[in-house]
Amino acid sequence: MRTNEIDPHDFARRIRAHALRMVFKARSSHIGSCLSMADILAILYTRIMRIDPRQPLLAERDRFIVSKGHAAAIIYATLAERGYIPLSDLDDYCANGSALTGHVSHAVPGVEVSTGSLGHGLPIAVGMAVAAKSAGMKSRIYCLLSDGECDEGSNWEAILFSPHHKLDNLIAIVDFNKIQSFGRVSEVLNLEPFADKWRAFGWETLEVDGHDIISLEKNFAAPPVPGKPRVLIAHTIKGRGVSFMEDKLEWHYKSPSDEQLKAALAEIGA
Repeated sequence: MRTNEIDPHDFARRIRAHALRMVFKARSSHIGSCLSMADILAILYTRIMRIDPRQPLLAERDRFIVSKGHAAAIIYATLAERGYIPLSDLDDYCANGSALTGHVSHAVPGVEVSTGSLGHGLPIAVGMAVAAKSAGMKSRIYCLLSDGECDEGSNWEAILFSPHHKLDNLIAIVDFNKIQSFGRVSEVLNLEPFADKWRAFGWETLEVDGHDIISLEKNFAAPPVPGKPRVLIAHTIKGRGVSFMEDKLEWHYKSPSDEQLKAALAEIGA
């Protein structure tokens, strides 16, 4: 079930606000990683994916795998805003005994698979795409990766496998915010020429501004190239929407103070 009743720009603003409050209350990490992917989630969950929060296990649903499972707060916020879980559940993020763990858990309705050990999401998504094709299902499989986890060899095995098996029901998205856990991607392990590598492996490769919701919708909605998986390399900014967090490595780890939370929420208009 897609919906045209939800404004994706407002949806992105709301999930950013939820994630900020959740990370602040839990004194947890990865708010920069959450904020960089908010606009991607907003368009997928309001305009693109065929989902029904009332039937989270519907066989013909589209599947979304978040391989960068450390960005759990904004995934749970997205699921709450779409009605998979009550908004009040977000208050228990990272609390003892809560299903809303610091890396995404399949115990939460709407989460297809638990992730967080990097390099696992795309191989799982590939398996789902093979299964869907074999069963004659119309489901599309979406997988969101971080740029840093593209250092992992398991991803490149999956990238090689997918065109060989003509998985045109598979869409990978790379949250290319240029920062990973120990520094800038270009310094830790340079990925360039990144897009050319995907093309050389046989993927339909699109580069897009990962914060331009109109452009994201256009690229997601384009008809698939028969026999080719698609990748959207989404150029994003870590910490997007909060000026003092933007493009800063430390917000991979820090949680905001009281004053920083107030300033951040004010900036995004929450």
